[in-house]
Amino acid sequence: MVRKRVRGSRTGRPIMALLDLLGRRWALRLIWELREEPRRFRELQDSIGASPTIINTRLGELREAKLVTLDPDSGYRLTALGEELLRLMLPLHVWSEKWAKSLA
Repeated sequence: MVRKRVRGSRTGRPIMALLDLLGRRWALRLIWELREEPRRFRELQDSIGASPTIINTRLGELREAKLVTLDPDSGYRLTALGEELLRLMLPLHVWSEKWAKSLA
């Protein structure tokens, strides 16, 4: 497997590549917006409020990463990998709520 360097990493290890992708503006929000059902581009734009250019760029990156796919009939949706990632992130969400309270 050939690893490309990513921001913040000289090695391009998969975890670093994932964190780089998820750390890009609006990437996590797009995943969150697709958590329940497919959404069309305009729906995503309206719910997020980001520019069409940035939404299109992030969706392209998420599609390339095989986390999101485009169904011509229903719109963008999470792939099985995207759904698995979301499930894995939910415990981190719970932990972050506890962490935030401890800082208050």
